[in-house]
Amino acid sequence: MAAVTHQTALKGAPATGLASLIEAAKTRYARYRIYRQTVNELSELSNRELADLGLHRSMIRRLAMQAAEEYCAR
Repeated sequence: MAAVTHQTALKGAPATGLASLIEAAKTRYARYRIYRQTVNELSELSNRELADLGLHRSMIRRLAMQAAEEYCAR
């Protein structure tokens, strides 16, 4: 009887681990998509347009990473 109770207690553990693994993968993918979209959109701007926004081309990746992190933190 103790073995059955022990197995029942552990029965949900792999499913919980799998669910959290899937959620983590979804979050990483969403973060990656936002990052790529931001990089692509800012990269299409000219240096003049970036300067008008107060940005430099070297800032694009950092800003994209910040945008992705903020989006996923919601």
